[in-house]
Amino acid sequence: MFRRDRSREHGPADRPASAVASTPAAPEPDWRSFDDVAASYSRSLELKTEPPAADLIELLQVPAGARVLDVGTGTGAAARHAAAAAGEAGLVVGVDVSVGMVREAASRDAGPRYVASTSIDLPFRDGTFDRLAGAFVISFFTDYRTALFELLRVLKPGGRAGFTAWAEGEDQDDFRRAWAEVQEEFAEAEVLADAHREAVPWEELFSNKDRLKDALHDAGLRDIWIERRSYRVETTAEQYLTGREITPTGRFLHEMLGDELWPSLQRRAREVFASRFPERFTDFHEALLAVGHKP
Repeated sequence: MFRRDRSREHGPADRPASAVASTPAAPEPDWRSFDDVAASYSRSLELKTEPPAADLIELLQVPAGARVLDVGTGTGAAARHAAAAAGEAGLVVGVDVSVGMVREAASRDAGPRYVASTSIDLPFRDGTFDRLAGAFVISFFTDYRTALFELLRVLKPGGRAGFTAWAEGEDQDDFRRAWAEVQEEFAEAEVLADAHREAVPWEELFSNKDRLKDALHDAGLRDIWIERRSYRVETTAEQYLTGREITPTGRFLHEMLGDELWPSLQRRAREVFASRFPERFTDFHEALLAVGHKP
């Protein structure tokens, strides 16, 4: 069993001056970043995230010629559907803090435009956009109140904003339990839960329909309605496990175990799935879709 090495969480300012090198060292990869897994994300996790993103754009009722901002665009799933709705006269911009994800999105489609940016310092004027979409990003914000305030700043009065989040109970199926069992052979459950909360601090909060609605209302949205929808994804065991490996917890484990031990976890996961599940199976998901307008 591995325990988290918290000494890695401190930078040079936390060490004595004598311990700081005179020339800056290359920064260590941040396991919370999606930069290095963008291509894998588009092949595996997008199977799960694109259907709710498409439904969100439909609920936003994007008119032809609209200006749309897709925040936390990832590999551009929502942005692509928004561009199809807005048409050639429209403008769709996808923003994401991950440069790797922005590059992957831009390589997929020439329609939307993509920008690497945080959600708390957007490079747009007040009231630039008619519609705002945030597919599975709100739970990742470090300070969701500040982020929502900034997002609504660039939305026009009367404009619509919509967000998706995974619903309560999303992690309670046989596939996720099997993956969790494998993880806990290599690291303590408490350590894994702590890492997940560090990367996705508001997932539990926004998995609840009422709490999600309250947060959006406090941010300034009105006439908010929220739907809980069910989705099913046909996948292979390999696609599923690849998706699990590039989640925040999977990336944390990879960094903690290192390249020497990580293949052991991968082999163990495939052994467990081969013994319990068919090669192809249906994965079910529950998502919340929330839409409101800015007065």
